[in-house]
Parts: sequence; C-alpha cells; structure tokens
Amino acid sequence: MDNKTLLAIILSIAVIIGYQFLFPPPQQPVVKPPQPVTEKKVETPEPVLVPVAPGTTSAPEKEIKIENELYSAVLSSKGGTIKSWAIKAYKDKKGQDVILLKKPGVLPAVGIGTNDSFDLANVNFSISGADLRLDSNKNSGTVVFEYSHEGVSVKRTYTFYSDTYKVDISDEVAGLPEYRISLGSDFGIYEGDASSAHVGPILLTGTDLKELNPKKLKEPNIFKENLKWIAQEDKYFFAALVPVTPVEEARAWTYKDSPVIAFKSKASVNKFVLYAGPKEQKRLEKLNIGLEHIINYGFFSIIARPLFWVLILFYGFFGNYGWAIILLTIVTRIPFIPLLNKGQKSMRKLQDIQPKMAEIREKYKKDPPKMQQEMTGLYKKHKVNPVGGCLPMLLQIPVFFALYKVLLIAIELRGAPFMLWIVDLSAKDPYYVLPIVMGITMVIQQKMTPSTMDPKQAKLMMLMPVVFTFMFLSFASGLVLYWLINNILGIIQQFFVNKKLAKQSV
Repeated sequence: MDNKTLLAIILSIAVIIGYQFLFPPPQQPVVKPPQPVTEKKVETPEPVLVPVAPGTTSAPEKEIKIENELYSAVLSSKGGTIKSWAIKAYKDKKGQDVILLKKPGVLPAVGIGTNDSFDLANVNFSISGADLRLDSNKNSGTVVFEYSHEGVSVKRTYTFYSDTYKVDISDEVAGLPEYRISLGSDFGIYEGDASSAHVGPILLTGTDLKELNPKKLKEPNIFKENLKWIAQEDKYFFAALVPVTPVEEARAWTYKDSPVIAFKSKASVNKFVLYAGPKEQKRLEKLNIGLEHIINYGFFSIIARPLFWVLILFYGFFGNYGWAIILLTIVTRIPFIPLLNKGQKSMRKLQDIQPKMAEIREKYKKDPPKMQQEMTGLYKKHKVNPVGGCLPMLLQIPVFFALYKVLLIAIELRGAPFMLWIVDLSAKDPYYVLPIVMGITMVIQQKMTPSTMDPKQAKLMMLMPVVFTFMFLSFASGLVLYWLINNILGIIQQFFVNKKLAKQSV
C-alpha cells in the first residue's frame, strides 16, 4: 500500500467522523429483512369524519395524574390521551426531570382517529379512576376513558406499573370505518438535535430497522409487513407503541409541519404496549418485545454490542465510566499489538530503502511496467511488504468505528462523571483540555512513526493533528478520552519498536 493510500485512509477516518456530526446519519437498515417489506407512497385520503356529540369539545377538560418510581405523567379526558410525561431518573442541565412530552403538540400522544387529523383526539371522554401513585405497596393501577355517540363507542383502559416504563393500553372500539392510534408529534423526543443521531419517526418491520427522515415525509409512507413497533426517538430517549393484537399498517407522514407515525387497525379490541423512557439496553431486553433493537450501532453492530457489554462489565469494577473507557481502549488494542509491531517494522524498512525507491521511480518514470518490476524485486531483496504498514490500520478500523458508535449513543454515559473538570462524558470538555492534549499526542506520534512520504505529503499530514483537534473540540469527552488513550498507547508501542530497531541496526 503506497503513501497516497495511507493518507486516504487517515483522511477517510476524519471525514467519516466529522460527517456524522455535521449532517444527519444516513438512513440505513440494520440487517436485511427475511421477506420483502411493502413500502409505498400514497395520496392522503379524504377525511372520513366521525360524528361528534354537540358540546363535547367544549366540555371542561379533566386530568389524571400518574406517578411511579420512574416517571410522572398526566392523562387528559380530551381524547383519552397523554398530556405530559417526565422521566425522574434523568435530569437536564438545571437538575430538572427530563420531559419527554411537555404539551400535546399538533397531535396528542396516543390519540385515536379515522383520518390524518385524528378526529377523536379532541372529543371529551368520561373517566373512571383517580390519580395513581404506584410504589411497592401498590404496584399497578388502571384508568378507564369512555366515549359514545351515535353508534360510535370507544373504551380505553390504561394499566400502569410501579417499576417499569411500560404501560398496557386496551382500546375497545366500535362503529368506526377504521381505527388509528398515533404517538403524536412530539412524544418521546427530548433533544431535537439530529446532527449526531437520528431524531423522529422510526419503526421495526421484521428485522429491518427503518429510521425515517422527517424532511422526506411530505407524502405518507406506508408499511404493511411484519410490523413489530413504531416509535418517535432522539439520541437517548424514545416513545414506542408495540401491537399485541394484529395491526394492518404503519403510517408515517407530516401533519402541520410535524412528523407523526401511527398504526391502523380494524375497529375491535386492540391492545398495545406503550414505552416512554430511556434507551437502556438491559431494561429494553428485559421487556422481551423487541424494543432493544432501537439502539442502533450501525454497520459494525456485531462488534459494537460485545464492546458495550465489556464497557458495562468494566464499569461494574470501577464504578466510573471514564476508567472503564480507558481499560476498554487498552483491551481492544492488545490483540493488534503483534500486527502493529510488524507494521511499524515494515514502515521502518520501507523508510530505509526510500532512496533506492526514488531512484527506480526516476529511472523508469516513462516505463511503468518496468518500474513495477524493479520495485517488486527491491521489495523481495529487502524482505519488505509494501502493505505491511497499512494492514494493521485497516484491521483496526471496524473496531474503532464500533467503539466510536458505542461511546456516541450509549445513554449510560449521559451525565456520567470522570474526574476533575470532566463531569459529563457525553458532553464536550468545557475547557478543551482533552482535545488539545489529544492533538499534541498526534503530533508526537507522527514524529516518531517512520514515514516514506515525499515532502509535500509530509506537510499535508502535519495538518491532520490540527484538523482532528478542531474537530474533537465539540466531541463528547468520552470519545476524546478514548482517542487520547489510544494515541498514548501508540506512542509507547512506537517507542519500544524504534528502540528495538535501533539496536538491530547497530
């Protein structure tokens, strides 16, 4: 592998990392589905209005408050919907509860309707039940909403639990031409920044995770095969509906400039599991309804998931994610030490024969086949592998990106302190110390590493530490810590390799 290829590899790493922060991530499925998924765009149908009793929309709204160990919520008699939802276990920068639903939005959460405007989301339901406070003494409770008018009847039952974000919903529906239930327009989204993670509608069909781009929902997108769940998500939180009874289709579209997603089913008894909370791997797996797949590590997920579990294991020993990241960085580098040593030795040998390589290029610059023949002979004579210095780097790339993705989206790092001024490993270094030190280690590593580059390429490479430093200024501290430790380990290894090679040349 020549110098241009090596330069391209390093530049590619910089571009790929920077791209994920400057632009929304590409919309890619996790794996191929076992059978084709029907996806088509259709015209928005004419609304089919349900007759609403006079005065129901103007009747006084009643609220029911729900509270358990994990969250607090408010239900509304208006549509039998959810009006607000706050997470107790996670706080914002001011120390307040993370709010996954502050107000109903353009469409209320879990609203019912027969068309895109969800015409039953605004009618007044009667309520059976009172405020619930669930704990170890009272581990579950129900609230029932009912509506009936001119042959249309809806009975909705919510069942809440004391120690889970899961809510059971049962809708007994009659007299409607069709039945839809939506997550609403804002439910589940706390941080709307899509620069480093997908934000908006998402669904699972079979084993195919579909992250929908809100900007491309001007016309409805319809899915009908193997529907597992629908959700609205951001980087760390989400709200999802999981059908327990069969549904006919999932539908995503834009309503009053807001992306929404809903299920459509027959008017009968329809049951769902609602989840509104954090993307905690263990908690989601324990539910055993497929919601753990919303944690999307991307193309290298087969590597990323084991790395995540190792990170959690190390955290169990240290009680500190900063030290867990350091140990994980060391462990992931160990298998590559022999390859890296061999690659560094190969680069050193290439550096030694660089003058002879330059002579061949100059002598046979008008005869490329002869130049290649002479170069091959030179490599054989000195037992040099031209790709030996780059191969270890190529092999590390999947591990690097897998670990990068874990540190980027793992909610476990949100608000996790390390030491001194690093009080949140998911946030940038407030004083930029880690990125600057990281840039310095890159310069040191470049100076120590043998190079066969010409002067122009060498000058270009010297810009890389500057580019990386500025790029890492806004990166999460956990990511910068990983890169810094990786650089330090590289410097230590290069020192011993250079020392050993120096003795051999004496």
